[in-house]
Amino acid sequence: MGEVVLAAKITHVPSMFISELDGPNKGCRKAAIDGLARIGDRIRALDVDTIVIADTHWLVNAGYHINANTDCSGIYTSTEFPHFIRNLEYRYTGDAELGQAIAEKATEMGTFTRCHSDIPSLGLQYGTLVPLRFMGIDQGIKIISIAAWIYDAELGESRVVGEAIRKAVDASDKKVAFLASGSLSHRIAPNQVVDEYLFKNSSPFNEKTDHMVLEMWQKGEIQAFLQMLPQYAKDCSGEGNMHDTAMLFGLLGWNDYQGAGEIITDYFPSSGTGQCNVVFPVS
Repeated sequence: MGEVVLAAKITHVPSMFISELDGPNKGCRKAAIDGLARIGDRIRALDVDTIVIADTHWLVNAGYHINANTDCSGIYTSTEFPHFIRNLEYRYTGDAELGQAIAEKATEMGTFTRCHSDIPSLGLQYGTLVPLRFMGIDQGIKIISIAAWIYDAELGESRVVGEAIRKAVDASDKKVAFLASGSLSHRIAPNQVVDEYLFKNSSPFNEKTDHMVLEMWQKGEIQAFLQMLPQYAKDCSGEGNMHDTAMLFGLLGWNDYQGAGEIITDYFPSSGTGQCNVVFPVS
């Protein structure tokens, strides 16, 4: 019987790359990088076979999609931030078997999902690539990337995908880590002043709400959070409408979840957005 052994909400801010370069911003994202490294260490210590990532930078317009290409390799440059992420070489191995099982289970449960395991030109997006890099993941652990920016889907559909992931893993023989890769609030600062917001949130309301959410997670007030999730995602411009977060809590058990979040990286604002690394115990 398989098992989800780790679940987390994680950051993928591209400014982690400039944090590694000599210059005025060297070390500016050390806490975020160290947090991802700690999560990577836990994944290896738990002998994880496969990492499933809900990627809020993979936009899809119809149905849900999974990238489980056996050969997940290429060279990536971000079209959004080519000055931050350029010529990033990557090589991972996709878990086609588990990816297909998740797609079949999600479809059976009412959310139509396709798994792609034979399209080598279907590259990975940076919501997947950035965390894997800073967690130090290599081909010894397989990966699955799930689109978590769905143009016109309800959060309830993503909850079903999360539940399907858990069921598919339970029916497998694999140890799995699930990562919801996306920010909290995500209102990027206006273009004319965005350079002034590298370390600031674009909205005091968004930042205060983000802190409230993290406090709720730490206290285990998950049912109350889930009631406010749709409004939070809307009013605070949650990244990808927070479909990754709906998948995360669907996997954890939704209203039945009794756990509380463990802050790995304290809240930090980045280019107007709110970021964190938080691990949730899997019951």
